Amino acid sequence: MGLRGFCSAVSTAAIMAGWAAQPAMAQDSRDQSAGSAPIVVTGTLIRGVTEDAFAPVDVIMADDLLQQGAPSLLDLIRKMPVSSGILGDSSQFDPRTQFNEGAASVNLRGLGPQRTLALLNGKRMVSSGAGNVPLVDINLMPSGAIGRIDMLKDGAAATYGSDAIAGVVNFITRTDQDGFLASGDYRHIDGSNGDWTGALSWGGNLGPVRLFLSGGYQRRSELTVADRDYALRPYAENPQGGWSGGGNPGNFDFNGAQGGLAFTADEGCKGLGAFRSVTGSANDLCFGNYVGLTNLIEPEERYQLFADLAVPLGDRVELRVTGLYGRTMTELNTSPSFLPTISPSAESAFGGRGLFVIPSYAPALIDYCARFGDAAGCALDGSGNPTESALAYPVRFRPMLLSGNMLFDNERRTARLKRDSDAYQFTAELRGDLGRGLELTGGVTYSEYDRYFQVGDSSVDLLQNALAGFGGADCAYASPASRAGLSQAQLAALAGTNGCSWFNPFSTALDVNTVTGIANPNYAGNGAAVDGLSTQPGAGLVNDVATIGDFYNIWGRTANTRQMVGDLVLSGRSGIQLPGGEVSFALGGQFRHDRYARTYEGGNNLDLFPCPGSVLNPDASCNPETGALGFIGSNRNVAVAQDVWAAFAELQLPVTERLQVQLAARVENYGGAIGSTFDPQARLRYELADGVILRGGVGTTFRGPPPQNTAADLVVLTFIGGAFRAVDILANPDLRPERATTWNAGLVVDRGGFRANIDYWRYDFSGAIESEPVAGIVAAMFGSTGNANCGNPDYAALQARFIFSGGVCSSANIQRLMTYSFNAADVSTSGVDFSASYDARLGDVALQAGIGGSHVIDYRVGQVMVEGVVVQQPFDAAGKLNYQTTAYPIPQWKGQAWLQALRGGHALRLQLNYVDGYTDDRGAAVFGPDANLGGASVTAGKHVDSYTTLDLSWRWTLETGTTLSLVLANLLDQEPPFARLDHSFDPLTADALGFTVKAGFSQRF
Repeated sequence: MGLRGFCSAVSTAAIMAGWAAQPAMAQDSRDQSAGSAPIVVTGTLIRGVTEDAFAPVDVIMADDLLQQGAPSLLDLIRKMPVSSGILGDSSQFDPRTQFNEGAASVNLRGLGPQRTLALLNGKRMVSSGAGNVPLVDINLMPSGAIGRIDMLKDGAAATYGSDAIAGVVNFITRTDQDGFLASGDYRHIDGSNGDWTGALSWGGNLGPVRLFLSGGYQRRSELTVADRDYALRPYAENPQGGWSGGGNPGNFDFNGAQGGLAFTADEGCKGLGAFRSVTGSANDLCFGNYVGLTNLIEPEERYQLFADLAVPLGDRVELRVTGLYGRTMTELNTSPSFLPTISPSAESAFGGRGLFVIPSYAPALIDYCARFGDAAGCALDGSGNPTESALAYPVRFRPMLLSGNMLFDNERRTARLKRDSDAYQFTAELRGDLGRGLELTGGVTYSEYDRYFQVGDSSVDLLQNALAGFGGADCAYASPASRAGLSQAQLAALAGTNGCSWFNPFSTALDVNTVTGIANPNYAGNGAAVDGLSTQPGAGLVNDVATIGDFYNIWGRTANTRQMVGDLVLSGRSGIQLPGGEVSFALGGQFRHDRYARTYEGGNNLDLFPCPGSVLNPDASCNPETGALGFIGSNRNVAVAQDVWAAFAELQLPVTERLQVQLAARVENYGGAIGSTFDPQARLRYELADGVILRGGVGTTFRGPPPQNTAADLVVLTFIGGAFRAVDILANPDLRPERATTWNAGLVVDRGGFRANIDYWRYDFSGAIESEPVAGIVAAMFGSTGNANCGNPDYAALQARFIFSGGVCSSANIQRLMTYSFNAADVSTSGVDFSASYDARLGDVALQAGIGGSHVIDYRVGQVMVEGVVVQQPFDAAGKLNYQTTAYPIPQWKGQAWLQALRGGHALRLQLNYVDGYTDDRGAAVFGPDANLGGASVTAGKHVDSYTTLDLSWRWTLETGTTLSLVLANLLDQEPPFARLDHSFDPLTADALGFTVKAGFSQRF
């Protein structure tokens, strides 16, 4: 829709301005000042400067948040014009968000959350080490204590060091509260039990000591996919909407190896609500849908405790100690099992063939062939019994999907896995007045982020054993030694006996589709198709909990990040006079110690189970060591540390009364192969006339390689070729710091009741630290044919990155892909930020109208090569979805407009939020002919529409110190625009909440 669409939407809101005459009044803002504590100005280290500074900083006061309806930090950041690609609500299908469910981040300019430095009272917060992308979890900020949020929209490494490439977000707590403040609210969300928040704080003086205490609680209720019709669509509308060609019902070769491998859909596919390739298609596959077993919003519970103590030590020295503790407990609802991407080994019964094997004597196969007759395609003898085993590619079936997993006692039988976080931060700082305008500040900050998360997956060799009748924890013939020398007839006689049990992989084992409620007319539990076959659980037809619990297990992982920072800063007046006044300065040093550690429990630890066969034979060997789990991957425990030394200096030069210059520089030394960086920055501020200011700046900035990228491997899940595959992201000890040069220039006007600013910005990157682009690697290797460069010697090194089912090179046979963290292509992006507001009075009503937005002019990404092959051509990411590339979704326009009125004790605000439409830049693999639809193309979703919502908030402040509020968010109940993604919309840009009502209160006493 672009600028025209945004202006049209704003005009629509303006027509509604008649509400402005309703009674309203500003809230008491006494808690938003800095009080007796030193004023923190984001963008400079010099104490005592005014907030009318050089840098483009947006300041959001606590009262501004109240006027917007007291949004959560996630809601606030998501709607801000300068943020794109927000990792927050459940988006488990994006590799950048996996294992960080329940966390939220800031992503300025869409450059990645790892490039926005988050501070608490000017002090660094340690990032989460759970996922592929390091991010500071803003959900654990002490929301009940926030007095203001500063957002510096420019590179600031010269001031703050590593990570401040896109900018800085500084959360500043209140320091002057006197007495108690209690608040709470409830948000009604259709389809869920709603969200609850509460906070209690106290502040005051105990003699000369200042103390502030705050506690916060938030609870989010789950919102399932079934609660939003648009999130679960038929295959023909959205083939990428959670439809997996490796499901259950699955795809098998029911004729053994006779005539070569030919996989067909399980005949129970359509009857259970799955999709089967239409007649005339090149394939005959069953696609099951997994998104119905997931959530749009996961259940979350969260606590924060914050304390701030200031103690004077004499007349000139003050000790300030702050502490933060935050805890999040959430539960990921995900697929009841995953498709195995590695093959069972020869240690398992009938293993070692590159395939899963259901032997001809299996009761499940005998029943299936008899039940479906000629349609089953089984090879039969004269008595109607199978003569050949049924075979399955690892990526073309999974043990459980549409009927859920009996190990999980919930309505959908979906897997529920813990995601818990604990965050700590403690700061002790001494501030001394040296006289003559000089101040010396020294402090230490320790922060830690602990993440515990579970993974659930199948051990492929134990699964294969169960398919052959040797499943269960008490099976006497589970190990290869116990079966050594036995003939197939002997195995057939022993299967399902002596404590051994069966697993039925076919649709006949499914009683019901737990999402849709469709009952299975061919459920074997209703009666066997062949006399003499038992329907007792575990006997071959009906599956049992014990057998499933033997091959499917839940394992824990922990990710721990710690950071210790020591600072010493001397700042103040220099005594040097310029025509505009006295020169101010700051200089100092910093030491940072970063530690990163991951641990893996039991079955997902490579040191304990390096191979698929390790669960059956501790001496099993393999190359490569893939671990025992079929999909989620395994790793070794790792712990790495990094020390960084820095020195910095800053000058503020009042050249004239109207012209001021800020100069800053910083040196950081990482030692070893990473080395050191030097980053200067210059800013100027020129007052053209009273209330009219020109400002601009240029500088370099950087981000050092974090330890998790240089020394720790990770496995993520990525959609490739119709199903999710495991992708290894391997450490790269040769990573270099990424660097950027930033420019900005702006005009600020503040005259009368009119305030406006416009800022041009530009970032030029080199060596951005990213993961190699999966979509580009797959497209380069296989092309549109699925095997375009298989066997091509120029692509041999790239082909070696893949593991294939049966060893056959094809995109359909991909089991696993190996990638690395690397210094990616150069990036250049530029744009314009703008805002304007006007205050006026109409009798006793105070009115304000405003508009703010950001326009991304371009986001140019250079060519990417992997193993000597071009895997990503240069492209402009602005206005595109950028799926599985090195960029985030980048809408070109994003903005807000608002009208508000204040009268008496009342405040009323109408706010419009706008996100521009953008293009899904994937090609024929998504929007071209679909081999499962008879060659028809599904072109819907090529353009993701714009997203416009209206919010209305009302607040009433009484003389008793009570405040009541009501917020109607997404007033017109706009659905998120359709996108060809798992939940049929882009969760990094929009949300699935729809129209919500939030009622709140606060009380001072």
